[in-house]
Amino acid sequence: MKTAQQLIADAKAQISEVTAREVQDQLARGESLVLIDIREQNEWAIGHAAPAQYIGRGVLESQIEAKVPRDARVVLMCASGNRSALSAITLREMGYNNVASMAGGFRDWVATGGAVAE
Repeated sequence: MKTAQQLIADAKAQISEVTAREVQDQLARGESLVLIDIREQNEWAIGHAAPAQYIGRGVLESQIEAKVPRDARVVLMCASGNRSALSAITLREMGYNNVASMAGGFRDWVATGGAVAE
């Protein structure tokens, strides 16, 4: 039996993580990536990374295929990087081989000056 923190630690050991600053720099250079915010709808409504698409974690598996091709470079973000780490594992299992979790999530996006939309 594992705790939530153990599950998150295990997930982070198996996935790629990128920082908010790295994603901002990659987008500024015009690199191709799909930024997906998986937070709850009420979190998204308060504010979200301007270039992000919304797919809530609860429907990620059922909606991702219609919106994002499996060969796309995908960066998942949540509030702090924990839910996105768990979701990155799921997407990998679905055949998304170029997926990463944003360490620090939306909090770090804001703290590093990332563009925010409401």
